[in-house]
Amino acid sequence: MNQRLYSNRLITKLILAFITVLVLAGVGYTLSTIHFSNKHFNETNQRLHAHLAQDLIDEKFLEQSPIDSLGNVNKALFGDIMHDMMAVNRAIEVYLLDIEGNVQYSVVLDHDNPENTPKKVSLRPIQEFIAAEGADYVLGDDPRNPENQKVFSAAKFNKNGKEGYIYIVLAGEEYVDVKNMLFGSYALKVGLGASFLTLFFAGLLGVVSIWYLTKNLREINYAAQRFQQGDLEYRIKGNDKTDLTGLATTYNNMAETILGDMDKIKSLEKLRRDLIANISHDLRTPLAIIQGYIETLQMKEKELTKKERNDYLNKINASGERLSKLISQLFEYSKLEANQIEPEKEPFLISELANDIHRNYQVLAEKKKIALHLNMAKQTPLVFADISLVERAIQNLMDNALKFTPEGGEVTVEIKPNKKDVEISIKDSGPGIDKEDQQLVFERYRQTKTGKEKEGAGLGLAIVRKIMELHNASIKVLSKPNEGTTFSFSLPIYQNGLSLA
Repeated sequence: MNQRLYSNRLITKLILAFITVLVLAGVGYTLSTIHFSNKHFNETNQRLHAHLAQDLIDEKFLEQSPIDSLGNVNKALFGDIMHDMMAVNRAIEVYLLDIEGNVQYSVVLDHDNPENTPKKVSLRPIQEFIAAEGADYVLGDDPRNPENQKVFSAAKFNKNGKEGYIYIVLAGEEYVDVKNMLFGSYALKVGLGASFLTLFFAGLLGVVSIWYLTKNLREINYAAQRFQQGDLEYRIKGNDKTDLTGLATTYNNMAETILGDMDKIKSLEKLRRDLIANISHDLRTPLAIIQGYIETLQMKEKELTKKERNDYLNKINASGERLSKLISQLFEYSKLEANQIEPEKEPFLISELANDIHRNYQVLAEKKKIALHLNMAKQTPLVFADISLVERAIQNLMDNALKFTPEGGEVTVEIKPNKKDVEISIKDSGPGIDKEDQQLVFERYRQTKTGKEKEGAGLGLAIVRKIMELHNASIKVLSKPNEGTTFSFSLPIYQNGLSLA
C-alpha cells in the first residue's frame, strides 16, 4: 500500500512539474511573442518610411528655407509640413534639429512655455541611420519622453548656409497610447488563448507520456511489492530491454543478493546449531574423563599406588590437552568462517618454513616410530602468502598424516617449484581414503572411518581449506585405499615485487 502511494506521489509530482513547465513556457511564449511582434511592426514601419525625411526636404525646402537669414525658424513652413503630414498619418511628429542635435522647433512642443527646457536628441542613432540609408533597424530618442526609444526617419539638410536635421518620429505619443491599449488587449487574448490551448493539449499529451514512460517504473514497484510479500523468486522480465535497464538490472541483482544473503544466514544458523551440538558432544568426552579420574583420585586416594596415581594424572593431562586443542580449533575455525581473518601476505622462503616444521615434528614422529622425510630442491624461490596461516595449514596436514600413519610407516613432505608457483605436498602411508569420501574430509565435523579412535572434532582439514580459500588457492587430495594419502596445495612465486600466479 505504501509503495503504491509513493508511486502515485511520484507520478503526481511529475505531472505537476510538467504542467508548471508548460505554464512557464506559455508565459514566456506570450511575452516573447509580444516583444518580437512589436519589434517586427516597428521595424516594418521604419523600413516603410525610411526616406520620409529626405523626401520632405527635397519637396518642402526646394523653394523655402526652414531657417531665415536671421536664424529664426520658419514656423509657417513647419505648420504646413505638420498639417500635410498629419493629414496622411497622425502618428508622425516632425522635429527641426540643429547640427548638434538640439531641437529648434516642433509643432508638438510648447515653445512659449518658459519652463520648457530645450530638448536635445542624440546624434549617434541619426548618423547610423543616415549611413545605412535606412536599411538598418535603429531606435532614436523621443524628444517628448527622453527615456524612451522610438523608430524614426532622419535626413540632413543644408539650405542657404544653414545646416541641421529633419527628425521624424514615426510613432508619436498619441499613436503609442492607442497602440499600447489595442495591442495589449490583443496580446492578452492571443496569449491566453494560445496558452490555454497549448496547456490543454500539451498537458493531455504529457499525462499520457508520463503514464507510458513510468510503465517500467511501476513494474519495478510491483516487483518490489511481490518480493516484500514473500515471493522471493519473482524477477523483472526482460530487464535488459526496458527503458530503465540499469534500475531493473540492479533490482534483479539486489534480489539475488538478498536471497543469497538469506541462504547464508540460514546456513550460518544451521552451522550455529550444528556447532552447539558438536561442541556439546566433543567437549563432553574429555570433560567426562577428567571428571571421572578426579573423582577416582578423591575417593581412592589412600588405596592407589604411586604408579596408578601418576597414570590417572597423565590421563587427566592428556584429556586436558585434547580439550584445549579442541577449543582452539573451534575458535580458529569460527574466525575463518566469519571472515574475521585477513591474510597478511609477504614474500618468504617456503624451504625454511618446511625445515622448521620438519624439526618440530621429528621427535613426535620418532615417538610413534614413523619415518619423517623432507624432499625439496636445493634452491627454492620465494612465495607470496601469509606465513603464519601457511604454517598452520602444514601443521594441520602433518597432524593428520601422523594420526593415520601406523607404526613403521612414513610421512613425506615435498616442496616442488613450478614455473609460476611452488607445490607443497604431504604424503602418508596410512590406510587411504575411499574415493566417495575424499571431498567429505574437508567438511567440518566429518571424519573417515579408518578404525582409528576418534580424536578432535574433524576441523583440521576444514581449517586448511579455509586458509587456502583466503589465498585463492585450493587443497587437493590423492588417495587410494591401503595406498596412503597425499594432500597438496600451491603458493604463487614472488619475483621483482610481483606475484607470478
